[in-house]
Amino acid sequence: MSVASISSIKPHFHPKRLSPPTLRLHTPKIHASASSFLRPLHLPKIPKPLNTHRPITQITMSMEAGIGVMGTKLGMMSFFEPNGTVVPVTVVGFREGNIVTQVKTEATDGYDAVQVGYRRVRDRKLTKPEMGHLEKSGIIPLRHLQEFRLQSLEGFEPNQRLVLEELFNEGDLVDVSGTTIGKGFQGGIKRHHFKRGPMTHGSKSHRQLGSIGAGTTPGRVYPGKKMPGRMGGTKRKIRKLKIVKIDNDLKIVMIKGALPGKPGNLLRITPAKIVGKNIPKS
Repeated sequence: MSVASISSIKPHFHPKRLSPPTLRLHTPKIHASASSFLRPLHLPKIPKPLNTHRPITQITMSMEAGIGVMGTKLGMMSFFEPNGTVVPVTVVGFREGNIVTQVKTEATDGYDAVQVGYRRVRDRKLTKPEMGHLEKSGIIPLRHLQEFRLQSLEGFEPNQRLVLEELFNEGDLVDVSGTTIGKGFQGGIKRHHFKRGPMTHGSKSHRQLGSIGAGTTPGRVYPGKKMPGRMGGTKRKIRKLKIVKIDNDLKIVMIKGALPGKPGNLLRITPAKIVGKNIPKS
């Protein structure tokens, strides 16, 4: 390489790289107009206060067709009518009780109802608040207290005994409610009357539940699926049962059909609700 060619080579130095570093402040440019000052400021949203004046829905108990009583289930038997017809009946006995313990009105409690007590017990079987509630009206210690919501409270007062013969007659229809017999944890065949699988030809699914749904769609089990679980021990009401016989000497009443619970179970007997007769249509 010649000297002329060497002298023609210019160094590639960038002038900005050799200059000392400078500190630059990047300030945003403000473009303001007259209309921008008239716009409202965008403040953060404040959550609205809860509406405390919203009406609260109250769960109210349905009205009864009339005052009822409480009894004890004794068992079942066959009753022969005068024409020879055999009727299966449930015998219900009555211990000491069925006394009006309190009359609730719209002014004092917000609704009209009659509280009835049943089955006399010793004083030590009740708590002090329960004893104080009954001693207000001079009532004997009672084990069970239940309310009957009525449309009219005329003729009811505390410490009044309810007589079965004055409330019901033979041939009347009644609604009976009680607690069913608890059967514990049961399978699908006993609990929901499922069909069993084949018992032969190498089948190994006899009383199992089987498939409960698809895997991909919907990918879950729907709520309310009938499956094995706890059976019985729930409240059940049987409507429109006929009173076959009332025995005043034995203090029993015979009701046609089966009633919930085992012998010794507490039952609630009320007049049957018949729309248009003792219950308005609307």
